[in-house]
Parts: sequence; C-alpha cells; structure tokens
Amino acid sequence: MSIFRKIALVLLPLVLLAACSTPREHRPDEINRLASGIMALSPAIDPEEAQRAARIAVEYPRQLRVRYQVEDSPILHNIKVNSGRKPRGLCWHWAEDLQKRLMRENFQTLTTHRAIANSHTRLLIDHSTVIVSAVGDRFDEGMVLDGWRYGGTLYWAPTLKDAKYTWVPREVVFARKRAKRLGETYSLPSDPSTEPVPEGF
Repeated sequence: MSIFRKIALVLLPLVLLAACSTPREHRPDEINRLASGIMALSPAIDPEEAQRAARIAVEYPRQLRVRYQVEDSPILHNIKVNSGRKPRGLCWHWAEDLQKRLMRENFQTLTTHRAIANSHTRLLIDHSTVIVSAVGDRFDEGMVLDGWRYGGTLYWAPTLKDAKYTWVPREVVFARKRAKRLGETYSLPSDPSTEPVPEGF
C-alpha cells in the first residue's frame, strides 16, 4: 500500500466527521471582543481603527462564504475547489481576500502580514492566514485572522497563542520555494506548501 493511500485512509474519517460538524457561530459581542484584543496588541493602535478592523475581520469572511459557495467543511470545500467544482475558497484565498479588504481601509496604526503553517512537512496540509499588528511590529506580535478554519466564521488569536498552528512569515516560505526552484540550498527545511509564489516575488 502506498504512503499516499495510507494517509488517505487516515484522513478520510476526519473529513467525514468534519462534514457532519455544525458550523461555529460568533458570540453577539465578537466584534467588540476582537477590537479589544487588537487594541491590547499595542498602545500605539488607534481604537477606532481597531474597531473598524474587527468589524471587517468578522463580517467579511461571512460574505466570502457566500461568494465562495461554501456548503461543506473547509477540507471538503478545498477538494471541490481543487477539482473545479467551486470557484474559490482555499485557505490562501481567504487570507488574500481578507488582507485586500483590510488594506482598502488605509489604516495608519495597523498593518497586515501573511503567514503559512505546516510548510515544512508533506504529512500535514499547509495553511495560510492574514495577521494584523501595530505598524512596525512583527507578525508574531500580531493577531491571526483566519476565515478558512471554520468556513467563514472567523477564528482569531494572538499569533503565538494559536494552539493549532505554528506560523512562519510567508516571505520565508517563498524564499524556500525560490531557492528550491533555482537549485540553491536554504538554511530552513524544504517547503512543500501549495500556495503559489506571486509573479515577481
């Protein structure tokens, strides 16, 4: 039995269980809770900008869920996107679209970062997210805003407190890809992640 078939047999029950799960819903005060969490990242953050970013981060993934035609668990939706049955909705699509929406606000005290998890192993599905932080702060001082994880219901947590994923800056992951493409060695482990490197990156 091939290694890929073994992995498929292990993942299949998880996929079926995920398909039967009930989508998570936000608490009524979710936007205010997230805004408080963003403000707590740095005293330099404008409270009005934190509130605006929180509202977008909570509400926009719900709009994306409709636009992406999400009807299943994230893993099953990925399968449908990869097979051409759905137009969009891979994790990096969620991250890309949410980041673009946030950037339209021209925040003065907030900035966005992109990060990828599980890029060091082929045994796990790599995962992309957008992170918001105070201007000048590192990505690991920010807040993960993950619309994919619960299919349009935002997951958020400080970067270093995300219990499920260990995040790496997207530019580091892309540097691995670039080095591999050029036949060069890179000081960090090889990268099998699936997010394509943008042209000219």
